[in-house]
Amino acid sequence: MDRNDLAKGLPMFTASAPEVLAKEKADLAELQRKGFLQRWRGYFSKTGPGWLQSALVLGSGSAMASLFAGASLQYRLLWVQPLAMVLGIVMFAAMSYQTLSTGVRPFDAMKRYIHPVVAWSWAIGALLATIIWHLPQYALAAGMTEDMIKAVTGWEPSSVAQTVLLIGIGLVVLVISTTFVWCYSSGYRGVRFYERTLKGLVWMIILAFLLVIVRTAIRGDIEWGKLFKGFLPLYIPTDPRGASIVMAAFSAATGINATFLFPYTLLARGWAKEHRGLSRFDLITGMLLPFCIATSLMVIATGCTIYDPVQFAAGSTKLSPTAAAAMLESAGLSMFFSRIVFGLGIVGMALSSITMHMLICGFAACEVFGVEPGGWRYRLACLLPAPAVAGVVLWKYLGPWVAIPASAICGLMLPIAFIAFFILNNSKRYLGENKPTGVKALVWNIAMLISIGATVASIVYYLVSLI
Repeated sequence: MDRNDLAKGLPMFTASAPEVLAKEKADLAELQRKGFLQRWRGYFSKTGPGWLQSALVLGSGSAMASLFAGASLQYRLLWVQPLAMVLGIVMFAAMSYQTLSTGVRPFDAMKRYIHPVVAWSWAIGALLATIIWHLPQYALAAGMTEDMIKAVTGWEPSSVAQTVLLIGIGLVVLVISTTFVWCYSSGYRGVRFYERTLKGLVWMIILAFLLVIVRTAIRGDIEWGKLFKGFLPLYIPTDPRGASIVMAAFSAATGINATFLFPYTLLARGWAKEHRGLSRFDLITGMLLPFCIATSLMVIATGCTIYDPVQFAAGSTKLSPTAAAAMLESAGLSMFFSRIVFGLGIVGMALSSITMHMLICGFAACEVFGVEPGGWRYRLACLLPAPAVAGVVLWKYLGPWVAIPASAICGLMLPIAFIAFFILNNSKRYLGENKPTGVKALVWNIAMLISIGATVASIVYYLVSLI
């Protein structure tokens, strides 16, 4: 079969500004002749897709997993999320190499070179996981915004007024998120505006939690020896709740919907073979480091202030971000740091994930229904998860703990994507002359198999803990 009849590229960037893309490729060729430091400095201004991954995975799943990890086990699970992200980066690097080498959309590649069932399972799994994860994001955004309003004004609304306020916040978030997402399909200026906005949100998240840590450290409330020891995998919980936290942390770091989003954002940016080095740099500086820093700071912030193994391990008290903010205040932090700064970090996590979820649904639905991304049908597809705005009201009945099993359940679908990309990375029919060979192929395969094995092992560990 002719490889040229496969769907390639996306129109967002390439069609609107071919001259900008041509200049970018010329700049990259020039950077290749420079030293590491000069090359990396040049890469910084061109990054984007990796930061979108950080914006996606820094959401309610990561927030709740980090909160429960710090509150119930203090620093002992600091190793989980960095390890999960490192394992995920291996697979994302493979996705990047394949997509940039061929320019082929992964959905078509899976249909042709593996099996249509695999491609459909991947796309539908990404859609389902995104919709499942979307409900907690609105609850998180509305709940924390309401808490910040109360902290600043002292207002205690009636039940009706509170419902009206939450719905109003949810609708504002929906309008803002929709506006940003629709910018993504408006050409290269919209793509770059979207990427830079999400970068700003990620930095806001990191800064907010860092300020809380600095304020706590000044008071001398951090046990540094225990903290650094927590980054070593010396403790693995065996109880169902502890196992759920570990599994939620793993799946929130790299979900099946993230594997769908990443290669499509590469294509939307018009990246190709010339961008392979930039893409690897983007993954490290835009995805790995921001995610690990933000989640670690969040675990440390709760671990050094509200850690209570009896109260939280037993599950006798429900923990939510708003409850955590109040506990931070009662632990001695000022209202500004505990309710406002911490709250802004949580809201930033929710907003970034909401917009990324809409973007994923746009790409996935277009592939499933055979619609070319762009135009009004693509924009409507981005609104598929919008009914989750009801989460601003429903959340108080569901409870924030739902975010943990939701993340864990979605994580069960991740091996579909990992195994599919492993097969594609070893397909001569798909990659042609770009297929890794020799030592390079051996290193790729060992790294990918370790990542797949660890992911499957985490799922087995989670299921066994439930028995």
